Amino acid sequence: MTAAANLTAPGGPRIEFAGIDLTLGRTRILEQVQFSVAAGSVHAIVGPNGGGKSSLIKTLLGQMPHQGQLSLHWPGAQQVIGYVPQALEFDRGLPMTVDDFMAAMCQRRPAFLGLSRRVQPAIDAALARVGMLDKRKRRMGALSGGERQRVLLAQGLIPEPQLLVLDEPMSALDEAGIQVFEQLLQGWRQAGTTVLWIEHDLEAVLRLADRVTGLSRQVLFDAPPALALTPERLLSLFSVHPRSESPA
Repeated sequence: MTAAANLTAPGGPRIEFAGIDLTLGRTRILEQVQFSVAAGSVHAIVGPNGGGKSSLIKTLLGQMPHQGQLSLHWPGAQQVIGYVPQALEFDRGLPMTVDDFMAAMCQRRPAFLGLSRRVQPAIDAALARVGMLDKRKRRMGALSGGERQRVLLAQGLIPEPQLLVLDEPMSALDEAGIQVFEQLLQGWRQAGTTVLWIEHDLEAVLRLADRVTGLSRQVLFDAPPALALTPERLLSLFSVHPRSESPA
């Protein structure tokens, strides 16, 4: 079963990747990547490790140089991009609470001064949405991997994004966390948020995405989930060696 169509006017942008090339040293990471992401849709990217999925996201976020044309077509004046990374690497011995982390990520005021009154309501709401409000005083290093991932999801909600980029957000979540994520995803769809979502859980993609792009250095398919995630296409996608060629 595929996800229901978005019934609201999209608030997020349409994204166009046109002939995107990325080479680092002698390694070609991306080659002539071309596909579009519909405004207000949940668009998944799947593929093997090393296939260029995270690199493509970094080109979108302006973190990696590339050739080709990448354009975002915003429907209105609001142009807020949220990003949830795959994992959070930090010294677990740091005396950083959940509140400290949210203050550092979501406000301009120095985190050691605590949460500002201006952003605290938004942080409270975000932590409540991911089920972490009651753990806000716990050290980040004492949280489970799934709990830290929920906190990462919470910071991606502030300010409310029109475009949300997710890099394997389900990778560390337990069953309760997965339910939280699916509720968030449904809320983003209803709000018309454009969601670009890297994911390895193909069953979740089949249920929750509007469209799927298979990427292994090149785009191997781009279609609705029921048409994209066939055994034949998946075998082709995951049997490709994405680093087998280097530029001459």
